[in-house]
Amino acid sequence: MASSSMFLIGLVLLLTPMLLEAKEFHVGGKDGWVVNPSEDYNQWARTHRFRVNDTLHFKYVKGNDSVLVVKKEDYDSCNTNNPKQKLDNGNSKFKLSDSGFYYFISGNADNCKHDEKMIVQVMAVRPNVTPNVTAVPPSQPPASASPPKIPLTYVDSPAPSPSKASSVGVVVWVVLMLFGGYVGFVY
Repeated sequence: MASSSMFLIGLVLLLTPMLLEAKEFHVGGKDGWVVNPSEDYNQWARTHRFRVNDTLHFKYVKGNDSVLVVKKEDYDSCNTNNPKQKLDNGNSKFKLSDSGFYYFISGNADNCKHDEKMIVQVMAVRPNVTPNVTAVPPSQPPASASPPKIPLTYVDSPAPSPSKASSVGVVVWVVLMLFGGYVGFVY
């Protein structure tokens, strides 16, 4: 029993980093960063879970468009004059370095006004909590110890009625669990 629990805990600890690996998301899927995509960018963003260190990959026609990282006010008004960052090489990657909201608009104000803009919410970073797992070796009975004695009255008792059978089964299971390792019982 203890070894299967330890195995399960070990498996979770082994797989957790793989599940938390940073991912790259292709903004807009097959359409990329365009006016009138097949799926609204904010709808697309709501269907994904973004984490710190994930990357957004924007594909668009270089020279005809760009991506601006802006403040919420500039997002709302499609103001292209105050970007925090400008991506303009046609194949841009943006790393999500912090939790919170990110606002992206097209560098072309007309495209932005036609909904080529997106809000991305990055999940908060949770503290890295490692379970306090300590391997506990099975207790060894003292050399002079002998298995517990079961009084004959229990052995000679009549079989329990069907309504009491399930509770008796639970009691037997608990006794076996408690004393199984003690007397060398193998599950």
